[in-house]
Amino acid sequence: VQLVESGGGLVQPGGSLRLSCAASGFTFSSYAMRWYRQAPGKERELVATIMRAGGITNYADSVKGRFTISRDNAKNTVYLQMNSLKPQDTAVYYCYAQSPYGGGYWGQGTQVTVSS
Repeated sequence: VQLVESGGGLVQPGGSLRLSCAASGFTFSSYAMRWYRQAPGKERELVATIMRAGGITNYADSVKGRFTISRDNAKNTVYLQMNSLKPQDTAVYYCYAQSPYGGGYWGQGTQVTVSS
């Protein structure tokens, strides 16, 4: 099983980034997918969730209206489009595959830094 995040980097406040998470080794379409983030000195927090078919999404209040989660089950990939980025969005972003049977898999994380 592998989850490989990409797309992180340094961006100025107000800018945008698109994170990708490519999955392999499991039946991607059967798993809900989540993005978490962890800032230095803080606990990991749930940012966004997308259900298996992609029709239902949920967001943390702190990112609603700015972030959009999506998935392409044909490409085994989940995305996080991040707009209007703020310095407080700086964190390591992780994707997580939620198994329908309990438990799941984590990616290795990608750093997002929002700074001028």
